[in-house]
Amino acid sequence: MATPVYIRIKQSIYVKPSATIRLSDIAKVTGPMRQVPVIEQTILHEVTDEDRNIVVIDAFMIIEQVINKYPQLEVELIGPNQCVVHVEKHKRKPSIILISGIWLLLFIGAAMAIMNFHYDVSMGAVQQKLHFMLTGKKSDHPLWIQIPYSIGLGIGMILFFNHWFQKRFNEEPSPMEVEIFNYQEDLDHYVAIKENKVEKTDVDN
Repeated sequence: MATPVYIRIKQSIYVKPSATIRLSDIAKVTGPMRQVPVIEQTILHEVTDEDRNIVVIDAFMIIEQVINKYPQLEVELIGPNQCVVHVEKHKRKPSIILISGIWLLLFIGAAMAIMNFHYDVSMGAVQQKLHFMLTGKKSDHPLWIQIPYSIGLGIGMILFFNHWFQKRFNEEPSPMEVEIFNYQEDLDHYVAIKENKVEKTDVDN
């Protein structure tokens, strides 16, 4: 009777250029304790310049490599059918001038968006009417309402995104992190289907 080995493939990983990808890098393996460390060292792919920045390793390739070396094993796969390997190229340090320019551009754009929104909903007129309802007096600039409102708007945005620079207020992910995660997941899914460049004859050590 074949010995069962269970393999849970990771969704994606990041490796350095010219890295050797082993089974332990892209999956969690469980089974007979005596055999698991050896199986985890199975070489699946060696990253080359032709791979560029993305390599897709699918379940078929994993099964083939493991069974060819260990025919007495019965492989059971759990989780995704592919692992997307992102090859991290050497990156230059970001320019302070470029970062400052992008930050300034985003700051001005966000400020303009907020001001245009308040203009569209007539926030100024609403605050003036609210001031008249509470005090019985008319004022073109009810600062006692506008200043706390502006401060509260900034604090609300900080709490909404759950970050103050590098500090996180709690373990709940921010909406931006959720959107980035969903985008990365959709990107990995697309790449796994459209750009599988690893052939079954890739490595046979």
